[in-house]
Amino acid sequence: MLQYSVHPAPRFIRTHLNRLLPSWSLPVLSVVVVLQLCQFAFLERTVETEIYKNEFRQHFLEFGSQIIAQLGTMGYLADMFDPRTGFPMTSPPGQVRLSDVKVVGATLGYTIDRSGQCAAIVHPTWGKAVYPSTLVSSAQPDVVAEIVANIAANSTHCDIQPVAGSSDPTVEGQSFPNIKPV
Repeated sequence: MLQYSVHPAPRFIRTHLNRLLPSWSLPVLSVVVVLQLCQFAFLERTVETEIYKNEFRQHFLEFGSQIIAQLGTMGYLADMFDPRTGFPMTSPPGQVRLSDVKVVGATLGYTIDRSGQCAAIVHPTWGKAVYPSTLVSSAQPDVVAEIVANIAANSTHCDIQPVAGSSDPTVEGQSFPNIKPV
């Protein structure tokens, strides 16, 4: 299962745009948060968890590529951040990596649980068994929401639905402390 929600860009992305996406000439106005239900939490690095992470990453890339292509035909900038590296997939990388976990915390207000060097989202129904991903765009959230809903409605490879309770896309909770340039 894959859930998504569309939000105005969190403060961190707006403030650090030139360090995240230095080639962009337009501001990021919207963020698409994509969550995938996993069989278990990815708190330990094992061969099995890496296989699942690669599978979930591929699902996100397929879904996100459709969104980016549609936005591009409409003249908007859009990019996905690689969940593995925190860098944009199609734009030149900046000096800062984007944390999908922190974006989910800032946009949806979900708790972030730290276990060693790993941080996990605590989803209200899925617990920590979540794989988060992030897509950004220069389009307004309502434009992006319509595109994502159309793509989700026509998807045949997995169950895609809006995040329950995400009707208020203005939540802007946590900041992004301890951001370090790469």
